[in-house]
Amino acid sequence: MLLKNLKITSSCIIRFNKVIINNKIDYVKDNYAGFPDFIKSVYRNYKIGYPKFFKMDNLSKLGFITSELLLKQDDLLSSYKNDEIGVIISNSGSSIDTDIKYYNTIKDKSNYFPSPSVFVYTLPNIMIGEICIRNKIMGESTFFISEKFNPDFLYNYINILFNTSKIKSCISGWVEYEENKYESFLFLVEKENKKNNGRNINFEPENIWEIYE
Repeated sequence: MLLKNLKITSSCIIRFNKVIINNKIDYVKDNYAGFPDFIKSVYRNYKIGYPKFFKMDNLSKLGFITSELLLKQDDLLSSYKNDEIGVIISNSGSSIDTDIKYYNTIKDKSNYFPSPSVFVYTLPNIMIGEICIRNKIMGESTFFISEKFNPDFLYNYINILFNTSKIKSCISGWVEYEENKYESFLFLVEKENKKNNGRNINFEPENIWEIYE
């Protein structure tokens, strides 16, 4: 059964050295010098203050920062219990950027230097783990790999979660990073907008697409 009262209550997009919150450009980095420089500037601009950020791989940094800015728009963490919040994210490349970095440390037997700090990020769901640890989220969390961004799949899967589990809110979207090419789009789904900030967009695939594009 599809729920008709689910709402998209906030969104955050990071792409093309811009941060877009609720469909409005909120931050732009001039003199763009690559993703590492850009994502650090976002971290500092919004005064996030989480030192573990600097140990993350690029995919996790991207998803983590997007989730931080998303949650700043909503009183989510005080509105729901820890196990009532889900995190469902997807991309097409898994953790390929970090996978390649790790492979480069082990491919040459004469120069073999595997790094545990790199290896730990060779799964895309580690990014979700970073988000959940930071916010003490304990609801269902899953990472999916798909050829392209698929709002229909997310729509159907999130509806199933709301019907069959304890979750009452869900962070979802698309986070992709490979060789300095990046894109992150996260949105929040709730049964109602508890903060009443005017964001009550019907949770439908076409509306997800409209926000994303």
